[in-house]
Amino acid sequence: MSETIDHIVHTDQELFLWLNGQHKPFWDAVMALVTNKLTWIPLYLLLVYSLIKQFKIKSIGYILSIIAVVALSDQLASTFLKPYFARPRPCHDPALESLVHLIGGCGGAYGFVSSHAATSFGIAMIFNLLPTKQLPGIRWLFVWALVYSYSRIYAGVHYPLDLAGGAVVGVLVALLVWIVFKFYTNPRNSQT
Repeated sequence: MSETIDHIVHTDQELFLWLNGQHKPFWDAVMALVTNKLTWIPLYLLLVYSLIKQFKIKSIGYILSIIAVVALSDQLASTFLKPYFARPRPCHDPALESLVHLIGGCGGAYGFVSSHAATSFGIAMIFNLLPTKQLPGIRWLFVWALVYSYSRIYAGVHYPLDLAGGAVVGVLVALLVWIVFKFYTNPRNSQT
């Protein structure tokens, strides 16, 4: 078992070094923007505006569900999973730090699972569960989440498995929040 885990970790490190090593000055500037949380505020505002426009007062429940997905995904990743697994970020790993192409700061000590991946895949999933047929291109949020997550490898702060783990966390949290939301908004469940 230990041999298998060592092999997975080694493969993850090798893949990280290869992906992180594919850097160019132009892409450094692009990925610095992509990886910055503030860059995406206009997208978030557009998504919320689209919900309000389409669903009016009913959008409040959807918006609260989205907030719950983001908060729960972030807290599960940052507060519980990162300290539990205690896997150093590549930029904090003494064996790799001299090989890492770092853009910006390194962040906290631990990287598994990625909060960026958890929240972005959570957002993509919850929006795809909402009845948003009139919101064009909502499936493309998964492409956005993938690019946003990949930027963390490019920036030198996460391994590929950190992102995969974060994506799973985000999707599962979104599914759970959606199930709870549907249960409590189902008229049959509110009868006494």
